[in-house]
Amino acid sequence: MYRKYLAEQGYNIIPVNPTTSEILEKKCYPNLLDIPVQIDIVDVFRPSDQVRPVIEEAIKMKPRVIWLQEGIHDPEAESMAKKAGIDVVFNRCMLAEHQRLF
Repeated sequence: MYRKYLAEQGYNIIPVNPTTSEILEKKCYPNLLDIPVQIDIVDVFRPSDQVRPVIEEAIKMKPRVIWLQEGIHDPEAESMAKKAGIDVVFNRCMLAEHQRLF
Protein backbone atom coordinates (compact mmCIF):
# COMPACT_ATOMS: atom_id res chain seq x y z
CA MET A 1 0.00 0.00 0.00
CA TYR A 2 1.55 3.25 -1.15
CA ARG A 3 0.29 5.35 1.79
CA LYS A 4 2.01 3.09 4.29
CA TYR A 5 5.20 3.20 2.21
CA LEU A 6 5.19 7.03 2.05
CA ALA A 7 4.47 7.31 5.77
CA GLU A 8 7.44 5.02 6.44
CA GLN A 9 9.56 7.40 4.33
CA GLY A 10 8.65 10.26 6.68
CA TYR A 11 5.77 11.87 4.80
CA ASN A 12 2.78 13.08 6.81
CA ILE A 13 -0.23 11.45 5.18
CA ILE A 14 -3.62 13.05 5.88
CA PRO A 15 -6.38 10.76 4.61
CA VAL A 16 -9.55 12.15 3.03
CA ASN A 17 -12.53 9.86 2.59
CA PRO A 18 -16.15 10.70 3.45
CA THR A 19 -17.00 7.05 4.18
CA THR A 20 -14.64 6.38 7.11
CA SER A 21 -13.20 8.14 10.14
CA GLU A 22 -9.76 6.53 10.19
CA ILE A 23 -7.18 5.14 7.75
CA LEU A 24 -3.78 3.77 8.82
CA GLU A 25 -4.58 4.80 12.40
CA LYS A 26 -4.89 8.43 11.31
CA LYS A 27 -7.97 10.63 11.48
CA CYS A 28 -9.69 10.70 8.11
CA TYR A 29 -11.36 13.91 6.96
CA PRO A 30 -14.58 13.91 4.91
CA ASN A 31 -13.16 16.47 2.43
CA LEU A 32 -10.07 18.56 1.77
CA LEU A 33 -11.52 21.75 3.20
CA ASP A 34 -11.89 20.12 6.63
CA ILE A 35 -8.13 19.59 6.95
CA PRO A 36 -6.96 22.12 9.57
CA VAL A 37 -3.35 22.44 8.35
CA GLN A 38 -1.63 23.53 5.15
CA ILE A 39 -0.97 20.66 2.75
CA ASP A 40 1.77 20.38 0.12
CA ILE A 41 0.41 17.66 -2.16
CA VAL A 42 -3.12 16.49 -2.91
CA ASP A 43 -2.85 12.93 -4.21
CA VAL A 44 -6.04 11.98 -6.05
CA PHE A 45 -7.36 8.42 -6.34
CA ARG A 46 -10.69 9.06 -8.07
CA PRO A 47 -11.88 8.12 -11.54
CA SER A 48 -11.10 10.78 -14.15
CA ASP A 49 -14.76 11.79 -14.42
CA GLN A 50 -14.79 12.58 -10.66
CA VAL A 51 -11.61 14.66 -10.53
CA ARG A 52 -13.02 18.14 -11.12
CA PRO A 53 -14.73 18.60 -7.71
CA VAL A 54 -11.59 17.39 -5.95
CA ILE A 55 -9.43 19.83 -7.91
CA GLU A 56 -11.87 22.67 -7.26
CA GLU A 57 -11.60 21.94 -3.52
CA ALA A 58 -7.83 21.59 -3.74
CA ILE A 59 -7.47 24.98 -5.44
CA LYS A 60 -9.05 26.57 -2.35
CA MET A 61 -6.40 24.83 -0.19
CA LYS A 62 -3.55 26.10 -2.39
CA PRO A 63 -1.27 23.04 -2.26
CA ARG A 64 1.99 23.14 -4.21
CA VAL A 65 1.06 20.05 -6.24
CA ILE A 66 -1.99 18.10 -7.31
CA TRP A 67 -1.00 14.53 -8.16
CA LEU A 68 -3.35 12.35 -10.21
CA GLN A 69 -2.49 8.66 -10.00
CA GLU A 70 -2.02 6.28 -12.94
CA GLY A 71 -4.90 6.29 -15.38
CA ILE A 72 -6.37 9.55 -14.03
CA HIS A 73 -6.49 12.57 -16.33
CA ASP A 74 -8.84 15.55 -16.72
CA PRO A 75 -7.18 18.20 -18.92
CA GLU A 76 -9.76 20.89 -18.19
CA ALA A 77 -9.59 20.47 -14.40
CA GLU A 78 -5.80 20.26 -14.56
CA SER A 79 -5.75 23.53 -16.50
CA MET A 80 -7.81 25.16 -13.74
CA ALA A 81 -5.22 24.09 -11.17
CA LYS A 82 -2.32 25.31 -13.29
CA LYS A 83 -4.02 28.70 -13.75
CA ALA A 84 -4.23 28.87 -9.94
CA GLY A 85 -0.46 28.39 -9.76
CA ILE A 86 -0.54 24.74 -8.71
CA ASP A 87 1.73 22.18 -10.36
CA VAL A 88 -0.08 19.11 -11.71
CA VAL A 89 1.25 15.59 -12.18
CA PHE A 90 -1.02 13.09 -13.89
CA ASN A 91 -0.95 9.44 -14.88
CA ARG A 92 1.94 8.68 -12.50
CA CYS A 93 2.17 6.48 -9.40
CA MET A 94 3.69 8.37 -6.48
CA LEU A 95 5.16 5.21 -4.94
CA ALA A 96 6.81 4.15 -8.22
CA GLU A 97 8.18 7.65 -8.82
CA HIS A 98 9.53 7.90 -5.26
CA GLN A 99 11.24 4.51 -5.56
CA ARG A 100 12.66 5.46 -8.97
CA LEU A 101 14.07 8.77 -7.72
CA PHE A 102 15.24 7.71 -4.27
